[in-house]
Amino acid sequence: MTSLDDRPNTALLVIDVQKGVVGSAYDRDRVIATISTVLDKARARDVPVVWVQHSDAGLPMGSDDWEIVPELEPMDSEPRVHKTYGDAFEATDLEDRLAERRVGRLVVTGAQTEMCIRSTLHGALVRGYDATLVSDAHTTQDMRQWGFPVPPEVSIAYTNAYWSESRATGREGSVSTAEDLDFSATGTS
Repeated sequence: MTSLDDRPNTALLVIDVQKGVVGSAYDRDRVIATISTVLDKARARDVPVVWVQHSDAGLPMGSDDWEIVPELEPMDSEPRVHKTYGDAFEATDLEDRLAERRVGRLVVTGAQTEMCIRSTLHGALVRGYDATLVSDAHTTQDMRQWGFPVPPEVSIAYTNAYWSESRATGREGSVSTAEDLDFSATGTS
C-alpha cells in the first residue's frame, strides 16, 4: 500500500545491533537470536537486507563498540548505512539504497526501541513507506536512569501497541512477530 510509485519490494532493516548499543540491552540474547531468524527468512526470499550503524562521540565509527554483534554477520552484498541521528534516513544514503532496490515497505528490527527504532519508523512513514515492526526483534536498555518512566519491557510493549495503529494517507505501520512474518505476503518476489 506504500505511497511510493513503482516500489513493490520489501527490505529488512537491522538497526544499530552493535556491541556498544545492545551490550546491556533487555533480553539481548533472545532478541539477537530472533533477528537472526528474521535474517534467515529474508535471505531465503532474496529480500534485501540493509544494516544501519550509529556513531557519535560515545560510539566512534571503527571502534570495537561500533561493530555489529558477533552473532550476526552481514553479507558483503548487504549495504551498510552509517548514521549520526536517530532516524536512519536523516543525512544518510538509506533512501538511495532503497530506491535502487525499488523498496516501498520496510521490516524493522534492532535497537534502541525508544530512540532509533521509533525515529526510523516515523521517518519511514513520513517519507511514504509502509513499515512493519517485528515485535519480538527490537530491544532497549533500562532508560529510567535518564528519566524514562517505565522499564524496558513496558517501553517495548507500548511501542508495539502504538505502531500497530500508525497510519497516513496511502501508507501504514504494522506489527508482526518474527514467527508470523511472511516476506512473500509483502510484495517481495
